[in-house]
Amino acid sequence: MTVTNRATVILAVVAALSGQSVGAQGTADRAKVLRAAADALGMVRWSDIGTADTRLPGIDIVNTMELQGSGTIESGGGAVKADYHVALGYNPPAMRVEVGKKGTAPYTIQTVRENYAWDESEIGAGLIPGKGTATPASAALQERLLQLWTLPYGVVKAALAAGDKTTVSSEGGATVLTFPLSGPLAGITVKATLDSNNLVTKVETRPDSPARANLATQTEYSNYADRAEVLTDIKTPGRIVRKQGGRTLLDVEVKSWETNDPYLVFPVPPNVRTR
Repeated sequence: MTVTNRATVILAVVAALSGQSVGAQGTADRAKVLRAAADALGMVRWSDIGTADTRLPGIDIVNTMELQGSGTIESGGGAVKADYHVALGYNPPAMRVEVGKKGTAPYTIQTVRENYAWDESEIGAGLIPGKGTATPASAALQERLLQLWTLPYGVVKAALAAGDKTTVSSEGGATVLTFPLSGPLAGITVKATLDSNNLVTKVETRPDSPARANLATQTEYSNYADRAEVLTDIKTPGRIVRKQGGRTLLDVEVKSWETNDPYLVFPVPPNVRTR
């Protein structure tokens, strides 16, 4: 089953993997680390009710999110200061990244949903005749999906979806998760480093071919806190730094991060869907 088909992950398997036999120690370790990472982020609600044989499943509550920030973005070969606004969802997997303000330069809206990627002249462009322009951007599909699945919450979801292909190791005293992505991102390996609080602090991606070098990235997350308008106990990063080949693509300080399932939609414009 692909990552995109398992965008909303039911984590019951993690709760069920306590008390494994010695022969299943690797599976038990993986389940323990994934549960710890999910708990650290606050993305799962556990219903540990009843006896060991009658536990309700843990439910992944992270679906839609919206964040606002500002910082430096690579544009035209240099770094420029800009506002950064992201709306995203995992069911279906979708993301809209708005950089800058309308009427200023740079100003871009880059959107992806499932197997479609497009640019918008304004939010909702191309859905109503005469309202903005939606430009297909199929060549950017994988790069945009990768941004979604390398967020801390996407890492936990994708690592769980990878099943026994996810491995746990230790580097420099830190816990490391390594797993392959699937679907449109098949052939990309993710390496995620957790800190002593089990929070995702660094995510590195490695493609299977030099032809996909644009998918080799390193993203760092720091300064976690609950930044929702109505507190949800979901921890979100306060700073995001994304690099590629030694270049800093993005360095953003987050001002707000709405985690209480905001109402967000990502309809695909007709001219994009028919390409």
